[in-house]
Amino acid sequence: MTTLDGRPQYRRIEFELRRRIAALPAGARLPSDAELVAEFGVSRMTARNAMQRLDDDGLIQRLPGRGSFVVEPPTHRHANRLMTFSQEMRRTGRVPSSRVLERVIRPSTETEAAELGVTPHAPVVHLRRLRLADEVPMAIESTILIRSCGPAVMAADLTHGSLHEALHRAGIVMRRGASTIGAANATHADAQLLGLRAGGALIVERRVIADAHGRRIEATESRYRADRYALDVRFDVDGPDPL
Repeated sequence: MTTLDGRPQYRRIEFELRRRIAALPAGARLPSDAELVAEFGVSRMTARNAMQRLDDDGLIQRLPGRGSFVVEPPTHRHANRLMTFSQEMRRTGRVPSSRVLERVIRPSTETEAAELGVTPHAPVVHLRRLRLADEVPMAIESTILIRSCGPAVMAADLTHGSLHEALHRAGIVMRRGASTIGAANATHADAQLLGLRAGGALIVERRVIADAHGRRIEATESRYRADRYALDVRFDVDGPDPL
């Protein structure tokens, strides 16, 4: 079942609980699955799915027979899960916002066209933003999107709103992506926007995201202040090679 804006019901409950968690201290008890069923008029499975997403993100601890409780919010993002900047900041109890530095529709470069799988010089949307948390600069984000995203991107409130939420409302839903993580030194332009010295350490993430049909929608480079941002990685350990 979905809501009027096309979101699954469990996502509506999840977002509401994230909002509440941001204002609650560690150890506060959250509603039980049965209480969520009564409050939101959904099935127990829907309520459980919402709580499971919060548990997966490390926001709550579920104790059998006792309930679900708020834990200290994580400060890092898990590298194996796509999460928008706005979601990341809300997850940690901070208020996300952006300063739009550039928002235009222009011909793509050859590199951009290759990343998105379009013909060279095809029109693309170029969005460049300074991303902030509680008004503190965190990252410079440069995004290239396919032309069909233009109406949604050009009309969206991207100062306080989320790009992906605006695209979702327009029927463009992101499903899968791949990214590479590297490091760089801040240029003078980076330093001026991020409030650090030129040459300071940056974490650089480059990602390409596709929809459910495999169509590439977005190519983004995010340049984060290394002293304010980190990525957590979960991994399996391979056994020794047989002799």
